[in-house]
Amino acid sequence: MSLTAFVSGASGFVGSNLVRELHHQGWSVHVLARPSSSLDELEGTPVTLHHGDITDRESLSRAMPKNADAVFHVAASTNFWSKNNTAQNLVNIDGTRNMLDAASAACAQRFIHTSSFTTWGFRDIDLTEESPRTGATDWINYVRSKYLAEEIVQDAIGRKQMDAVILNPAHILGPGDQHNWSRMIRMVHQGKMWAAPPGSGNFCDVREIARAHIQAFHSGRKGEKYLLGGEYAAFVDVVKVAGEVLGRTVPARAAPAWAMKAWAHFNTAVATVTGREPDITPESAAMVSYHVACDSGKAQRELNYRFTSIRTLIEDTADWMNKKGMLS
Repeated sequence: MSLTAFVSGASGFVGSNLVRELHHQGWSVHVLARPSSSLDELEGTPVTLHHGDITDRESLSRAMPKNADAVFHVAASTNFWSKNNTAQNLVNIDGTRNMLDAASAACAQRFIHTSSFTTWGFRDIDLTEESPRTGATDWINYVRSKYLAEEIVQDAIGRKQMDAVILNPAHILGPGDQHNWSRMIRMVHQGKMWAAPPGSGNFCDVREIARAHIQAFHSGRKGEKYLLGGEYAAFVDVVKVAGEVLGRTVPARAAPAWAMKAWAHFNTAVATVTGREPDITPESAAMVSYHVACDSGKAQRELNYRFTSIRTLIEDTADWMNKKGMLS
């Protein structure tokens, strides 16, 4: 008899890869999606579709299957524009609470929560699961809201409401990326990459992130967090690899952090007039200006987590983007 999974955020980057991997491993998969969501990335993958929204408790209660083996809470807002902070809190904070309540009411066996390495705060650091948290970058609402979502999960564990595991991916690359580092690849392809970000970090394979989610159900320890990193590189070197893969000229040096932040403030000021979301905001500029190295040893030991080289990730992402017409 196959295991049963319920997945939020199934139409997104990580969620769609997770759904396909669950199907590949023989699971029966239920997915939650808004009626307006595109499910193109799930085409050909057998799923039971439930229309609803994690901010709507009633739709969650209707959608959640009874006695699911695993609830994978992947849905999140990755907004970095302060104008959208209130809506982001509804998704990341209230949505997580709603998911936990619905999973508990339906007697789900385990809850796998997709979080982020950012919940420790941003500073130049070699990060492990035991690193102390800093609130210094909580002015970035994404960081704050994802941290508070983790606290809600930990509270549910403490109250014996739910058996849960938390996963904390770093920078994610791979097929299916439409809004994250794929923007950098598109800019390189179009010759519009005028300056590389000044920071550095670990890059992980979305397909390995999906496998780690499933392994977390099988062998992750209750209440534990697992950093999911990958090959470490300066962002200017990642841009260089993208230039080599795409055959484009790219900046040889990174822009100074102060210049990135000044440009972000200018873009945000313009956005207050035009109403269009800026390409770079003070929040996103800050996030790509730090040097954060994640130690994934715990996930490698306990979840059989594996790395993929940055070059392979960029090649695979660019190939997927090209097939989707995103590099035309």
